[in-house]
Amino acid sequence: GEFWYFGHHQSHAANAFFSSNFDEALIVTIDAGGWDFIEECEGRQQYDKDEVMATGWTVSIGNGNNIKRLEIKDIYDFNIGGGWNKMLEHVFDLSTGYPYGNQAGTIMAMACMGDYEKYSNFFKDRIHLPQIIDPTKIKDVVKKGGEEAQFDVSAAIQWSSEYQIIKRLEYYVHKYKPKNLCLAGGVSLNSVLVGRLYEFFEDIVENIYIPPVPYDAGLPIGASQILWHGENFMNQPRINWKDNSPTYLGFTYHEDTIQKAINNNKDKVTVEIVDDETVVDLLTKDDNVISVYGGGSESGRRALGNRSILADPRSKNMKDIINEKVKHRQWFRPFAPSIIREDVNEWFERDIDSPYMTTVIKFHKDVREKVPAVVHFDGSARLQTVTENDNKWYYNFIKKFKEKTGVPIVLNTSFNDREPIVETPEHAINCFLRTDIDYLYFNEPKILLKKV
Repeated sequence: GEFWYFGHHQSHAANAFFSSNFDEALIVTIDAGGWDFIEECEGRQQYDKDEVMATGWTVSIGNGNNIKRLEIKDIYDFNIGGGWNKMLEHVFDLSTGYPYGNQAGTIMAMACMGDYEKYSNFFKDRIHLPQIIDPTKIKDVVKKGGEEAQFDVSAAIQWSSEYQIIKRLEYYVHKYKPKNLCLAGGVSLNSVLVGRLYEFFEDIVENIYIPPVPYDAGLPIGASQILWHGENFMNQPRINWKDNSPTYLGFTYHEDTIQKAINNNKDKVTVEIVDDETVVDLLTKDDNVISVYGGGSESGRRALGNRSILADPRSKNMKDIINEKVKHRQWFRPFAPSIIREDVNEWFERDIDSPYMTTVIKFHKDVREKVPAVVHFDGSARLQTVTENDNKWYYNFIKKFKEKTGVPIVLNTSFNDREPIVETPEHAINCFLRTDIDYLYFNEPKILLKKV
């Protein structure tokens, strides 16, 4: 057989565009870098087709089964992802990968509480050029200034990233006037940035799509999609997803496996057969924190209802309870609201799709006090929109919660504690037992566990 090799950002772009339902879209890939073949682009000379470049930024146009690249930047000219990694490692002593994962979310969470202007001079024309940033000086500022300085520096990093990306994207948005925008690469996980793109290009861009696995784990998906759909390859018809591309790609564990895991821990838990209504009732009482487990695990880094920890968003204490007793992380870290899709317009300032928690937008001011556990300090949230087609059980569970409380939202965070999201029933029970989660609900056999 034949062997095909596709570029890093070429595969990112394909994963974003071919996973969307868009016939046409502007496609932007942003990360800390990967090797790509250099194709002829607007404003560039003709390169040899086999020449490669390390890049952290490309812009393309997607139309049907064709993706045409418009721009590719050398990694030494534009590298937002590399700038973030440098800040994470050398300023905040945070992780960029194994074994703790990328902790860029901590900087995003702090950014909304800081004043970016205090340290904007460090980053305005530099965050995309990590090689010229001196992290020693910035780390000294953070050490001396304490938590306030951490917030201010984080705000400057976030602001500079948005500024640099929007400045370079503005030309293409105004030239091509795309109704649809697709994003991929690790930087596309910056959900605050996605919200800003909606704001800045609101007169032109109507829809922004980020696939559930936009970072490097999605590259083999994108490479396969190039070969299958690509106009110059197999040219197979595009797939029209009913709502969103399949997300729950993990193995579904049989009830026998769940029962075996429970039996292995029978001296540590009590077992009760219940229904969803019982769990909804428990969720509304005594600030209970309930982990739910069912179906296949989520593809990607975000728990979307099958491996989730749920809580009542109306509780003023819930954010502190979960951060301190369950997740064991910083007090300022926010939690996501899962909301029924048809109710988004009544609760948020923008009526958008965000099935994979890809976008941060603001709540309407008059509803923020109703759900304090999922409102960040600036009135925003990284929402997950839920439809019946996405996840029938989760959608109906939230509807039951709405019928009881009048609120079509539940607090959702990933079912884990400083570790990967739980996968097997045994993992779920182990995490449940070593944290202060109140209940564990296996929603397919309808089994509720409580600690002895």
